[in-house]
Amino acid sequence: MLISTSMRRFSLSLSLIALLIPCVRAKAAPTFGYKVVARLPHSTESYTEGFFYRDGLFYEGTGLTGHSALLVIQPETGKPVQKLEIAPQYFGEGIVDWGPNLYEWTWTSHICFVYDRFSLRLVKQFSYTGEGWGMTRTAKELITSDGTANLRFRDPETFKETRHIVVKDGAKTVDQLNELEYIKGEIYANVWHSEKIARISPKDGHVIAWIDLTGLLPSDQKVNAESVLNGIAYDAQHDRLFVTGKQWPAVFEIKVVPTSHPKAPAK
Repeated sequence: MLISTSMRRFSLSLSLIALLIPCVRAKAAPTFGYKVVARLPHSTESYTEGFFYRDGLFYEGTGLTGHSALLVIQPETGKPVQKLEIAPQYFGEGIVDWGPNLYEWTWTSHICFVYDRFSLRLVKQFSYTGEGWGMTRTAKELITSDGTANLRFRDPETFKETRHIVVKDGAKTVDQLNELEYIKGEIYANVWHSEKIARISPKDGHVIAWIDLTGLLPSDQKVNAESVLNGIAYDAQHDRLFVTGKQWPAVFEIKVVPTSHPKAPAK
């Protein structure tokens, strides 16, 4: 059967489109800047590993062996209204709320503790393989990081992995993923020792965009080289985004803006 010239051209066009699709997906994600809306107090004793906002309060999980704790904090004062010190052999990591409970897992001890959110009483615990870093959730699943480029989705009832995604910015793998927050259908992730937050698609792991927070906290206000950006919390009711870091003296409410927008100085 003879194929018309127009059909050949159409077929060639489809082939070219198919070849170009991976190139489009491999394009690096755009970068946005920030504007400081408010500065709130934060304890420089808190080595922040987990952070979220709920019902007018910050919930914070802190690390360091022998100094780990779970804190419920009044944002305006930075003072805890509840505090649970973790047994000294554990290095506390990410935290998340799930129904009436709080989940907090540990760095290398392979234990996730489940507490009653109101009393902070231990309800149960899970075991898992690998390291524990950040944690957040959707309406149906938990999402965890382990310091690699993998984000794992878990069943809240068993803590077992149901699937995972590999995070990439274009063709480049993004590892050292740390504290997490789920915001408007995207996963926001700190990258350890980076001043950028990745906005990640939960479907395939591609980086949708970056938020560059360079200069948010001046170097002379940091305790040491490990006082890195780590902590993202979102107030869905009022559409407020908060960020902090390990042993930072402040929590910042920020707005994400185009990179050309001037940044408000950190006071």
